[in-house]
Amino acid sequence: MPGFIKPQLATLKMKAPAGEDWIHEVKYDGYRIQLHLDGDTHKALTRNGHDWIKRFSVIAGAFDLPYQAIIDGEVVVIHEGRTNFSELQPELAGGRQDRLLYYAFDLLWLDGKDLRKTSQLARKELLKELFDTHGVEAPALYSDHLIGDGQEMIEHAALLNYEGIISKRVEAPYRSDRNEGWLKVKAVQHGKFPVVGFVKDPSGVAALYLGKKEGKELVYMGKVGTGWSRTVSSEIRKKLDTVVSPKAKLTKPIRKPKATWVEPTFYADIEFRDISSEGLLRASSFKGLSRK
Repeated sequence: MPGFIKPQLATLKMKAPAGEDWIHEVKYDGYRIQLHLDGDTHKALTRNGHDWIKRFSVIAGAFDLPYQAIIDGEVVVIHEGRTNFSELQPELAGGRQDRLLYYAFDLLWLDGKDLRKTSQLARKELLKELFDTHGVEAPALYSDHLIGDGQEMIEHAALLNYEGIISKRVEAPYRSDRNEGWLKVKAVQHGKFPVVGFVKDPSGVAALYLGKKEGKELVYMGKVGTGWSRTVSSEIRKKLDTVVSPKAKLTKPIRKPKATWVEPTFYADIEFRDISSEGLLRASSFKGLSRK
């Protein structure tokens, strides 16, 4: 059995492929782990080849196999129905394993056979057979897939607040680099959020602080600092200078020493990937400004 196998990585694309040549899986927001299983000897290798078996011993123990296997997958924590990296981080830091799950999505080695030159779909079929034959159960889970229109799947992923999808070419072998045998497409969400403050820069704004109405409360949703040109930044600043407030209008004030607070009169159109477990926007980008 080989040692660490450098993982295959996906190439970012704006649109998902369609057709029978592709399978599509959920993109998990977790930690990539390659399991090496050889009798009682288990290894859990990170994408850089470090053995973290002490952190993932329960997951490795879910595989009671009579032969050698190398499995590629993702360690995750599920929060509010989807994988959430912000929830995973404190579990890893605290050395806890009870919330950890492992989504297995590829099989690289089985019973003395190197499967990397085998087609993607054949490897997944062997992986599913391994789970079914040996009764592998949680915290190890088989990552299922769909065949067909990837764009339809990414639209559903966005509705479910998933991070995105991974599209994989059905006949492709496993290649240890970033290539177009695997494609990743991120689900993008949009929303309008009241601007509650900003950070100045010499010609405009360096960042906007955003809020969200929850009933009668105005709660903090984080900040955005990208998505505008120098000209647009200057225009934003001119508008916000007209509604400057001596203090924050948030229901629960937050400490931001560089903030200039404003009345929540203007709304920022924001494109974002997710909302963290702390209730803050992730990977946000500014798209426009409008009045209430």
